[in-house]
Amino acid sequence: MDQRLEVFLKVIEKKNFSKAAEELHMTQPAVSQYIRSLEDSTGVKLLERTNKYVRLNKAGEIVYHHAIEIKELYAKMNHLLDDLTNKASGSIAIGASYTFGEYLLPRIIAEAKQQYPDIKPTVTIGNTTTIAGLVLSHQLDVGIVEGHFKGVQELKTEPFAEDRMVIVASADHPLAGREEPITMKELIEETWILRELGSGTREASENVFKQFSIAPQSIMHFSSTQPIKAMVEAGMGISLLSEWAVQKELRYGDIKVLDVKELPYTRNFSIVTRSPFQTKALSAFLELLKSHKELTDFKIQ
Repeated sequence: MDQRLEVFLKVIEKKNFSKAAEELHMTQPAVSQYIRSLEDSTGVKLLERTNKYVRLNKAGEIVYHHAIEIKELYAKMNHLLDDLTNKASGSIAIGASYTFGEYLLPRIIAEAKQQYPDIKPTVTIGNTTTIAGLVLSHQLDVGIVEGHFKGVQELKTEPFAEDRMVIVASADHPLAGREEPITMKELIEETWILRELGSGTREASENVFKQFSIAPQSIMHFSSTQPIKAMVEAGMGISLLSEWAVQKELRYGDIKVLDVKELPYTRNFSIVTRSPFQTKALSAFLELLKSHKELTDFKIQ
């Protein structure tokens, strides 16, 4: 990687020439020379400098954004070269949407660490749209998401398992103990507690509403599944959630699955990548993921 870009990134990180020089074991004039050389080569000024601060201008923001990508790609290139002769090891930047990331991924990573102790996974949890964006910008090696995202041709999406979605209510909800199946039309007047727009779980809820031509009038939004489950348990409304997300609450009887005759609704868990090249560490992790015993019952044929 061009050392001028490394120096540039360090100056932005430290917001100070002298601190960057100290971190890089250089003199301050040497750091200044690298920045001048970078500005000369690009033909534009990149930084606004005073005695008190260093900050990016518009051109600097463009260079900074692409320098981050270049740094990630350079590190990935070195990992791939190392993998030609070495065993699965090194870092894997994994992203996952909330359902998979909170309820399935921890056990899979624990198993991966047991089989491949030299891999170093880092995990980012976010909604489906956020994770796809981080994979696109090379900040993540792989994303595991539910739902869909549009207009991103650079990303490869591979469905690998199915997830069953059910409607849950508090244990003492009037419909929880009903013997005959419930229809979706009966649930229009209920308060629905849903995830935010951009999440795969919210997309599933919107798909169900569209499929059965219902439009609930009362909707509450939360940015993660945990508070939704707490609100449902407290009798504040109902929700459409993954069976994986409610196993503990069902086991303890805190919430109940409503017997809705048109459900469960199924969706795909998908692996999202951008680069066609994979390190041995990432390949080993993906192989384990696709064959994991907890997912085989939902395997897409």
